Amino acid sequence: MLTKVSAGLMMYRWNKGNPEVLLAHPGGPLFSSKDHGCWSIPKGHVERNETIPAAALREFTEETGLSFAGQKLLPLGKTTERSGKRIYIWAFCGNCDTALPVNSNLFEMEWPPNSGHFCSFPEVDRLGFFTPSAARNKIEFAQLAFIDRLEHALYIGSRYRKANTI
Repeated sequence: MLTKVSAGLMMYRWNKGNPEVLLAHPGGPLFSSKDHGCWSIPKGHVERNETIPAAALREFTEETGLSFAGQKLLPLGKTTERSGKRIYIWAFCGNCDTALPVNSNLFEMEWPPNSGHFCSFPEVDRLGFFTPSAARNKIEFAQLAFIDRLEHALYIGSRYRKANTI
């Protein structure tokens, strides 16, 4: 496993002509009462002998329970966290019903701490679509750049489409 590399997919949709991004709220008791600054793009570690794009696809499905249907991927590049971990993200246009329960993979942790009792928790407990402005208040600080990059790419793309339709 490449412990210093994560990869993921950021789904976005259009709502009344404006983009919204899908973010995932981490499951488990440590985040149950937290909201701002803890949501994330669905992502995870790149496994040994796995390409970074393949890891992005796998992690998106594992964390959200949603399948990627082969839409065009928009590369948003990478960023590096303070810990040194590199995060690679691709975006795609899609939609899902965030009111439905999330079918996320599970992780185990000792809970309560020092109890010797281990419990399973979903890696993601809920999904939500947010405008870029609202997403900036929800997302982990290290992932802010991906929202900016997506907005820029969508803005440039829409200007290009409009210019070619005149």
